[in-house]
Formats: sequence, C-alpha cells, structure tokens
Amino acid sequence: MFVNKCNCKENRLLSDGRTVCKCSANTQKMATDSFKVPAVPVSRPLQNNTKVINEAKDSSACIKPESSNKKDDKKKSWSVTDFDLGRPLGKGKFGNVYLAREKESHYVVALKVLFKSQILDSEIEHQVRREVEIQCRLRHPNILRMYGYFHDEKRIYLILEYAKHGALYKLLKERGRFDEKTAAIYIRDLTKALIYCHTKKVIHRDIKPENLLIGHNWELKIADFGWSVHSPSSRRMTLCGTLDYLSPEMIDGKPHSYAVDIWSLGVLCYELLVGLPPFDAKDTHQTYRKIRYVIIKYPEFVSEKAKDLMGKLLVINPEQRLPLAHVLQHPWILENAPEGAQPTVYTAEQQS
Repeated sequence: MFVNKCNCKENRLLSDGRTVCKCSANTQKMATDSFKVPAVPVSRPLQNNTKVINEAKDSSACIKPESSNKKDDKKKSWSVTDFDLGRPLGKGKFGNVYLAREKESHYVVALKVLFKSQILDSEIEHQVRREVEIQCRLRHPNILRMYGYFHDEKRIYLILEYAKHGALYKLLKERGRFDEKTAAIYIRDLTKALIYCHTKKVIHRDIKPENLLIGHNWELKIADFGWSVHSPSSRRMTLCGTLDYLSPEMIDGKPHSYAVDIWSLGVLCYELLVGLPPFDAKDTHQTYRKIRYVIIKYPEFVSEKAKDLMGKLLVINPEQRLPLAHVLQHPWILENAPEGAQPTVYTAEQQS
C-alpha cells in the first residue's frame, strides 16, 4: 500500500518535483489561539565566556552561567536585544537563521528565528516543542548545540552553535560526490552521534544531507531535530522523514524503532559516495518499490568494502540491520576513517 500524498506544508520538494508527506493521519492538531513553548530559560548561557558553554551541565533551561544570583535570575532572561544580528545564514518556511553575536561575551552563534503564526498555520507546534526539548539536552561533538531559547509575542528564537561551513548538502552538490575517505569519516562521526542519541532514547528519523552541518574544523554535526522523538518504548507509528530516506517499515505503515536511523545511515553513505540517493526514481511509486525490495545499483567506482557496509545497513528486516556499534568496527570504516582521521579540507579555491 502506497502512502497517500496530503496537503501537509512540511513536504520536501525533490529534484523531479516529487514531495513526501511529513505528517501522519493520527497527529493531534494544535490549538491556534496561542503558541506554547517549553519554559523560558531564566539563565544567560553566554553571559560570561565560552567556558560556560563547554562546562555547562544538562538542565531544562539548557545552559546556566558560572555563577547565578537568585535575585538577578529574572533579569537575565534572554531577549533579541542581547544580540548583534549579522548576515542571514539560511531561510526556511517558518523563519530564518542569522549569524549573531552575544553582546556581553562576544560569543558568535546562529540565531534561528521562527514565526509563531506560520507554525500555528502549519500545525507543527508539537514538532517545534519537541525539537527544543530534545536538542537542548543533547551534548555531543557531532550534534549541533542549542545553547538556549526564548520567545516574544510573534517569534521564537533558538540560540544555536554556529557551523562555519554550512550544510553538508551544499558541500555535496559542489563536489558532486565524496571520495571514500571523506565519506567514511562523515559516516563514522554520524554513527557516533546516533549511538549517543539512541542511548538517550532519541530517534532522529530524518537523517539527510540537508540536516547535517559542517563545523569550523570540517566536522559533521546533526543540526535538525524537528522530526526526532524521545521514545523510551522505541516503537513508533508516525510516518515522517524524506521520501528517499524512508525505511521499508515506514512506507508499509508498520511500527518503527531506532533501526530507522540505521537505514538512513546506509542511504546517506550511498548518497555521499555516488551523489544521488540509492532509491532515486522517476516517480514516487518506483521509489517505493525500490525501497520495499531494496533494489540498488552500485556504480563501478564504489569499493567492495563500501558495498558490504551498505548492504548490511540497507536490510528490509529492521532487526537484522548492522548495529551502530558494529558499524564503527567495519573494515571500510577502519581502513578509511581510523580514529583521529579528519576530512580533507575543502574550499572553493581548491576547485580552481
């Protein structure tokens, strides 16, 4: 049974005009009279210096300053006037991301500005809340940090780590495809981040190049948790993600678990090496068919060890997919991405 297209505004437009629904029929509609976000932080995470960021402990308010006076806490709530705004870093359906600098510490961040009205109109309030609640608690070198958040009457502001080199998607399009060493390093680092997420009972559910950023030292960082879920039970039913990355159990409407991220890791590995996702087709039905029966064609330049890894990740039965811990021990990873290996530095000047 194929997944029907709906009018959800969170569809990803693909290169051939196809879209994929990112909502589910049983998603509860949100009230449109007000927008609620998790409790506003009373602390100023960037108040003193970068040491605060590196040493901060997990808390519902993200990061707390090194020292805090209870009498001053209420005065230290964030507002947009605490930041100098710079150039736009990206634009989305529900707002924009700006380069920004906190005035007191001069710490550079990315400020994601979302419009409440657009979020309410699209009925994705639950996703925004979930994104904030999950990402704010994650601490891993390959996951983009959320330092804090606040909101006013019309907007929500997310204070995010600044990833200097932008989206992996853009870098991949510039290069066409990555060499095996670079691809293996990014797969290695993403695997580490997913292992961490799963230990925290978080399923990401939307791994793709657009949701991965490249940091100052060309390190990979998971950046978007809009479709992630904290799932101690590990069994979910919601259809979400991007068409080319959907797992067989998702398109068949079956319960899914952490194994959907393992499937997406295999799809990403193929796309990094080839430049296109493995199940790309002329129309949606062909893509579904390829996914359902794992119909893949490997170009000649893809090594046997890389094929072996992808073959063990892209398995129909979720329980038979290679565990993430074993991915790090796979010969292709050990050969091309030993511990400490860094991606080849890539700049526009190297193209000329």
